[in-house]
Amino acid sequence: MSRKAVANQAACVIEATGMYVPDRVLNNHDLEKIVDTSDEWIRTRTGIVERRIGEASETSGTMGAHAARQALERAGIAPQEVDLVICATITPDMPFPSTASVIQAELGAFNAACFDMEAACAGFIYALQIGAQFLYSGTYDTVLVIGAEKMSSVLDWSDRNTCVLFGDGAGAAVLRRDETGTRRGLISTILGADGRYGSILSVPGGGSKLPPTVETVQRGEHFLKMSGAEVYKQAVLRMQQAASGALKEAGVAAGDLKLLIPHQANRRIIQALVDRLGLRDDQVFINLDRYGNTSAASVIMALHEAVEQGALKRGDLFMFAAFGAGLSWAASLMEY
Repeated sequence: MSRKAVANQAACVIEATGMYVPDRVLNNHDLEKIVDTSDEWIRTRTGIVERRIGEASETSGTMGAHAARQALERAGIAPQEVDLVICATITPDMPFPSTASVIQAELGAFNAACFDMEAACAGFIYALQIGAQFLYSGTYDTVLVIGAEKMSSVLDWSDRNTCVLFGDGAGAAVLRRDETGTRRGLISTILGADGRYGSILSVPGGGSKLPPTVETVQRGEHFLKMSGAEVYKQAVLRMQQAASGALKEAGVAAGDLKLLIPHQANRRIIQALVDRLGLRDDQVFINLDRYGNTSAASVIMALHEAVEQGALKRGDLFMFAAFGAGLSWAASLMEY
């Protein structure tokens, strides 16, 4: 989407955000007792210190509902006013019905249409752009966009290369049109994907290709698989391309950003992206040390905390940038 394409349309703005994480904290020292790893190894290679792990009763749907309810309350919007619920997730409560429908029922937002969408860690930005189109077209007035993940449900806790990286949580944003001309909201977005690299980050089992059987469970096909070196290489390259493209479309220099809010996957990946974009360290928001990689929930949780901590205020320019399985990648430039 280019800036020209929406020049004569009302702005898509984030009215408020919400966030939820489980109470249970799993730190690196706890992981030392579970798998062959160490606090020092995890910290130096990822920047992660701890992550949140949901209880058996907590799901992507229940966590997403908590985050969504907070966002609606902060926006002063009743659930009945919501026209559309989009949930970005790779860990849905079940194959169907959609997790968005589960969240709708929890909220009582029964006037809303609902669907899930899946672009892994880039999912929230994809969902943000989809929601914006419904607002630009005039189809809907209020869209609730959620990123919610229970990544602990797809982890092999004997695989130290993956289980140390991920955590559970959810974030939500209330989108509305601003027709006053005083807020720019969503300015430019770049979305991308390359299915040829799909195998480097995947959960092979559970779908129509490998339905659940005793054999697929025994082979661990329902756990996350990752080729770490290739993921690192592609993550830095693709996020840099997307972020640079979104800035170029809008005619904005990287130095004009108040904050870059990157996908919270790995401190080394984030630093490489910051270096390539020529940003200062104080222009990037990082909370992965406390939550790890929460996939589709990552960037919206980070935005919520940036606003809560006063690092981002109304009128500030910020950018989302994310990379995930698919391959998928995305970047969005916004005025908060």
